[in-house]
Amino acid sequence: MEKRKFGMRDKIAYAAGDLGCNMSFSLKGTVQTFWLVFMMLETGLLSILLLLVQIWDAVNDPLIGSMIDRDRRNYKMGKFKTYIFVGACGLLVGGAAVFLPFPKAPVVLKAVLFVLGYIIWDAFYTIANVPYGSMLSLVTEDNAERAQLSTWRSIGSMIGNMLPMVLLPMLIWEKVYYDGTTDFLSKIYIPEGFTAEQFLVNPNTGLPYEIGDKILSPETGKQVEILLGERVFWVALIMGVLGFVAFLFMIKNITIRVDESTVKTNEGGEKLSIISAFGKFMKNRPAVGCTLAAMGMFLGMNAASTANTIMFATYFNMASMSGIVQMIGFLPMFLFMPFIKKIVTKYGKKEASVVGTIVSLVGGAFMLVFPTVQNTNTALILYLGGLVIFGIGMGVYTCVSWAMMSDAIDYNEWKFGTREEGTVYALHSFFRKLAQGVGPSLVLFIMGLLGYEASKGTIAQSVQTSHNMCWLVACLYLFSAVMQFIGLAVIYNLDKKTTEKMNAELAARQAAK
Repeated sequence: MEKRKFGMRDKIAYAAGDLGCNMSFSLKGTVQTFWLVFMMLETGLLSILLLLVQIWDAVNDPLIGSMIDRDRRNYKMGKFKTYIFVGACGLLVGGAAVFLPFPKAPVVLKAVLFVLGYIIWDAFYTIANVPYGSMLSLVTEDNAERAQLSTWRSIGSMIGNMLPMVLLPMLIWEKVYYDGTTDFLSKIYIPEGFTAEQFLVNPNTGLPYEIGDKILSPETGKQVEILLGERVFWVALIMGVLGFVAFLFMIKNITIRVDESTVKTNEGGEKLSIISAFGKFMKNRPAVGCTLAAMGMFLGMNAASTANTIMFATYFNMASMSGIVQMIGFLPMFLFMPFIKKIVTKYGKKEASVVGTIVSLVGGAFMLVFPTVQNTNTALILYLGGLVIFGIGMGVYTCVSWAMMSDAIDYNEWKFGTREEGTVYALHSFFRKLAQGVGPSLVLFIMGLLGYEASKGTIAQSVQTSHNMCWLVACLYLFSAVMQFIGLAVIYNLDKKTTEKMNAELAARQAAK
């Protein structure tokens, strides 16, 4: 049966797939904030728990990838679409499983709820995401069309990230005002060392509050903002439904044109050796370079998310608006999308991405300025300026990152004679998720060293602690840019000329068969 010609329908459908993934993935930063601020797990304990579940998640990815590689059963929808559908069904409720709101539960029970909820959620995410990422190589064999798919995947990813980024803080954070009674005290957790009476008197004037007054922190004198934990659970459920709809749209509208039986771990068909695949992966310079860059990207965009939220809640006093500020910073990424095909065709994916990482380095260095400024309004402007520069630098790489991984899969076949889509992508995901796990875990640990006390929530952190969060965020973005530069400029070796040579030799091999 003749396949439909590749076109806009495939690109929109593939974008919808990552929109579905990110309806769930974008909750990761909220997970840390929820368990730190609302469930009040200590930074050290939460750091350990987060590291444990993310290590398991990272190990789980290549296992599921190899399972998909070995699966030779015939499915009505096709193997990849079937796995994605199963994962999407689980994510309907899986995202909410990690946000069960029981802040007064014993610490041991909280730890159990966190681990079980996270494992359930992440297992279904992996089942959907691993075949989704590998499927790019099966929709088309044309290099330019793969680059277009990668760009549209980035569009779906950014929309899926930005919608929750902007809307979630507005929905789950609330500024507290005096209502003329003491009922508002039921909304806030009175931190250790403080009394309810302290929240009835303006710490700046020493006078009792009047109706409509902002409730100020006795420690910093800034308005109290609280996290509405119960609402987070329901928002996560709604996002699960939206993600499911996006996945169904993709499954119905995308066409796989490459024989799925070509997705295998070796030509002989013998049982996959994870150790062998891992060894080949580490010899695959494009895969390693792309993976290091992705790890850097996630350190900047995800690992810093908790410290960023705490910074906005305690230093800038605008947690509910933090998503809009973040969105403004990353909007420049969209500038490159209409021109990405021309950029890639003329300069090459590696060359254009390296220039971008240099711009990101400038943005990361510029961010080191805002913590030195005393006026918070000026500091916010400088922070936003650095974020915009950082976002401009990430623009090209964000558009072509998945196409670069697709080239890395081709490189694996070129050098070792095996394609191994599922396994190469899964090992890429392994290291990426290590960054997503180790990064936030390490950040939480550093936050504890910098003075953050979970028992005080965002209500009564010290002035010094809130200022320390600014330095932490700035350093994380700079470190992120350094990792991206090393990965793409130093390690990734598929420049435009080499990629053309690789594609020509692979085409010749295929023709010979």
